[in-house]
Amino acid sequence: MDACTALAESIDRLAARGYANRRFLRELGRAAGVRRGALWVVDAARGGRNRLRGRGFHPAVDDDTDGQARHFAGTVAVAARVGGPLTRWLTTVVLRDPPDSPDGRLSDEAIEFARLVRSGELAQADAAAWVRDRLCHASA
Repeated sequence: MDACTALAESIDRLAARGYANRRFLRELGRAAGVRRGALWVVDAARGGRNRLRGRGFHPAVDDDTDGQARHFAGTVAVAARVGGPLTRWLTTVVLRDPPDSPDGRLSDEAIEFARLVRSGELAQADAAAWVRDRLCHASA
């Protein structure tokens, strides 16, 4: 199984637990090694841990590394805590991921995913399909 598919399956498992939307997003961050408690910021600043190694992402968001699942899940976890605009600034200025790069586009997708789930526009039950359709290479 590729990392994008594994990410989607992790999202499916989380959705089955019935968490509130914000907690669902924070829990997704654990797939990137970002803890739930007060130390989440330390984990996020370090870039998390690569628990879902591998490829399988659409070329537009694939930077040719095995860390895109970590990047997406970690960015979702940060956006769930500090909001989209600050997360975008952090990814652009601190991480130096230009918006027109694969990592910049993946960050934008993660921020949008977090926004949609938090607002209820994207149901948790549909979140894995959203990832498969928009991010996974096999769907491209």
